[in-house]
Amino acid sequence: MKIGVDYYPEQWDRSLWSRDAEQMFKTGVKIVRICDSAWSKIEPYDNVFDFEWLDEVVETFERFGIEIMMCIPTNCPPLWLYKKHPEIIQVGADGKPVQTGVCSHRCINSPVFMAYANRMTEQLVRRYGHKQSVVAWQIDSELESYNCTCDVCREKFRTWLLDKYDSFEDIKSAIGTTAHSLEYSDISEIEPPTAYPTEWQNPALCLEYRRFSADCTAEYVNGIAYVIQHESPKANVTTNTWFCENAPDYYKLFDGMDFVSYDNYPPVEVDGKNQVKSHAFRLDMMRCIKKSGFWITEQLSGIIGGWTTMSPAPRPGMIMGYSLQAFAHGAETVMHFRWRTALKGSEMFLHGILDHSNIPSRRLFEFSELCKTVSKIEVFTSARMVSEIAILYSPDCFNALKIQPQTDGFDYIEQLENFHSAFAKYGANIDVVSADSDLSGYKIVIAPAVFVNDRAVTENIYRFVINGGTLVMTCRSGVKDINNNCIMENLPTVYRQLIGAEVTEYDPIGNSIEQSIKDFSGKKFRCKQWCDILHLTTAKAYAEYVDSFYKCCPAVTINKYCNGMAYYVGTVCDSDFYENFAGNLMLQTKIPRLKGLPKGVEVVTRTNGINEYIFFFNNSNETVMINLPKTMYSIIDSRGKDVIRLIPFDADIVRK
Repeated sequence: MKIGVDYYPEQWDRSLWSRDAEQMFKTGVKIVRICDSAWSKIEPYDNVFDFEWLDEVVETFERFGIEIMMCIPTNCPPLWLYKKHPEIIQVGADGKPVQTGVCSHRCINSPVFMAYANRMTEQLVRRYGHKQSVVAWQIDSELESYNCTCDVCREKFRTWLLDKYDSFEDIKSAIGTTAHSLEYSDISEIEPPTAYPTEWQNPALCLEYRRFSADCTAEYVNGIAYVIQHESPKANVTTNTWFCENAPDYYKLFDGMDFVSYDNYPPVEVDGKNQVKSHAFRLDMMRCIKKSGFWITEQLSGIIGGWTTMSPAPRPGMIMGYSLQAFAHGAETVMHFRWRTALKGSEMFLHGILDHSNIPSRRLFEFSELCKTVSKIEVFTSARMVSEIAILYSPDCFNALKIQPQTDGFDYIEQLENFHSAFAKYGANIDVVSADSDLSGYKIVIAPAVFVNDRAVTENIYRFVINGGTLVMTCRSGVKDINNNCIMENLPTVYRQLIGAEVTEYDPIGNSIEQSIKDFSGKKFRCKQWCDILHLTTAKAYAEYVDSFYKCCPAVTINKYCNGMAYYVGTVCDSDFYENFAGNLMLQTKIPRLKGLPKGVEVVTRTNGINEYIFFFNNSNETVMINLPKTMYSIIDSRGKDVIRLIPFDADIVRK
């Protein structure tokens, strides 16, 4: 378990390097991440390499015993490369080369670019692959599923389709070309999606292109990883990711990597309830991609700006609290972005630990305290995190709902976060897993908006319920087949038998209209965005609509199926409903609940088989008090406690 920083020596005078390394060492920094955008500094001219400066940087950190994550800087090709080989520039959906600027403008399918990227990788690994101080390698930076439409990508897409389908006729059938006279007579007529809004285009074609792009991104990182490990067989290899518009398929992206890396920038804005939106869902998802510890390669350190207008400053405690939150949810290393705020370039207002002035401030003092605290909690992070609740994530559903937004405000990730937040309010550990994961170890599985029907996923969900599991599905499930074409059956189509109900009609009310539902106990909850009007077959009503022409119609259902139970939530509710619903599910399945947690308090429990440890994090702007059922030992404060007092964004860990 390590605390580190991102460092950009190429942006600073040589005289600062040793002083910075010494200050990092005294502060408690164990690892630095370097070179993620230093291609032009390493290779200032074609095939002319300058490693003298980088040798000095590596030797400087070695002298202070600080480990290094070395990045392959292929996200930022030098300008001479773009000028010499303009064919490597991505082509946009409008058919025009994108304007080159700061980063991410290269086409990762370009053979010319790959030749240069492989050469850069070979040079770096041959130079530093034998160094014991270089403990990990990061490939590129914040890769997306790029929707490049250059000639190389067009031809590769056509080849990808031919490899995927048995025949050209099968391609046409899958893509649904009979609509709008879009039938193909030759493979050369198939083109990537255009610059029109995706809602105006063929959704089947759009989803196939997103799948193709995700496969290309995975192929790219695996190709670079092969070069690294050919030169240095014992190298630990990763790439870093984030939640973005063109999100890659995280499972394919990291399948060939040694570990997952994520860039974590929790929001700092405090809402009207004095709380801050939690990033716990994202951390749980990263932990579950490879079902092992992950790294944070960029962690919030200061005001976020540069790409956008500047955010409010992180409140006192956030630097410490959000880092401990990441460790609690499975991070093994947390590296803060960045050591010192840049003086030049587009990220000059993306603040680091040190300000432009280079004078120590509150953030450095808090960061220093974090380094001291982390040394105390090794016993907690070495214990296992056991979850009895899983939330299913599907890249296909994410992309299909991006291609065709269903109604105002309806967001796939938000559907998952609604349930995650609800169970977290009872102190539950939660896994966020791929929809085809082994579900046999869970008591509750949440499968929101399974929009695209994958046969393997459908069988997986049925198997879980047949074997006694409790399932929750939601509106917009079973809408599409695997090709992103609608299914000619009553919704939720392949899941009708499982949930014991059918959708007779739906009302996409968006965010401008608000309805209400009433559950079996008489409690009322607000709902919006979407309302499925349900007809019961074998299910019973858990909640009914109070308003509109579907008043008294079921809104939420419960159905016994074989040995398990299946719930269907046909609308999108406010947080009170999800919290109440989650509590009832945990009671029914006998999953322990922590009652009376103050608003904004998050809990993670870990066990080593002998002792159980509980992490409390106050993700709110108010001081809270938590009464413990008995005296417990705080491994942070090294004393017994009956009551935990947490100031805003404070954390504590107790041994149960």
